[in-house]
Amino acid sequence: MYRKQVRRRRAALVALVVASLVLISISFSEADSGPLHSIQDGVSTAFSPVEEGAGRALKPVRDLVNWVDETFAARGENEDLKAEVQDARSKLVDAQGALNENSQLRALLHMDKRPEVAAYRPVTGRVIERSPTVWYSEVGIDKGSSAHVRLNDPVITGDGLIGRVTDVSSGGAVVQLITDHRSAVSARVLPEDPLATESPQGIVEPEIGDPKQLVLDLVSGGRVKQGESLETAGWSNGRISSAYPAGLPIGKINNVSAAEAGETQRVRLEPFADMSDL
Repeated sequence: MYRKQVRRRRAALVALVVASLVLISISFSEADSGPLHSIQDGVSTAFSPVEEGAGRALKPVRDLVNWVDETFAARGENEDLKAEVQDARSKLVDAQGALNENSQLRALLHMDKRPEVAAYRPVTGRVIERSPTVWYSEVGIDKGSSAHVRLNDPVITGDGLIGRVTDVSSGGAVVQLITDHRSAVSARVLPEDPLATESPQGIVEPEIGDPKQLVLDLVSGGRVKQGESLETAGWSNGRISSAYPAGLPIGKINNVSAAEAGETQRVRLEPFADMSDL
């Protein structure tokens, strides 16, 4: 029984294939107005509304599938763009860091050529630690006695004086900044006339209550004006000398309070070196 059913199905399949081939051959050989073309047009016309209705019914499904595909594609593209932005940002940070370092090294090279610095053997180091409180303004550097750094050596950046060495080990040193409340630097005002032999002098120290602000105290030798620059005085009486050599740039005067009778001027200044970004 089962074999007879299989034979019938095979015979029917062969008959359908043969009929299809015959109809295709006749369709290609007859004219457009032939009976087969007429039947084809009629069937197409009859099923056209069904096809259109099915298309409309399935449109939301197609739209949903397209939306899902586009959403996943957009997410993938968004992830790629985020990765590209992060990579570009990282490269920008590296480039800015390199530019800043290059600028600092150029400034240091220019500073090293100053005669007051040329008397020393400059050692270039990096800040590797910083004091956690503004009242003790100290930084640690990565050069010490093995690099011939000694106690009380002056420390500068390409912009100017930042402090002096107060502790040394073989591989590092501690630098007390001029903004530290224990610091005091003898300074003089740069005269407008380069041939002048005298100019106002005083002591640069942090403002009481505001260690980020420097003041010039105990001013002697004349009055100072806003906008004038200060450098280390570098005094010596033959037996003892100041902690800093003469001629190191310190800062610029940004405020001068009028002195009353019997009082000295109160002078505030901004250091050339940025102590928060060494």
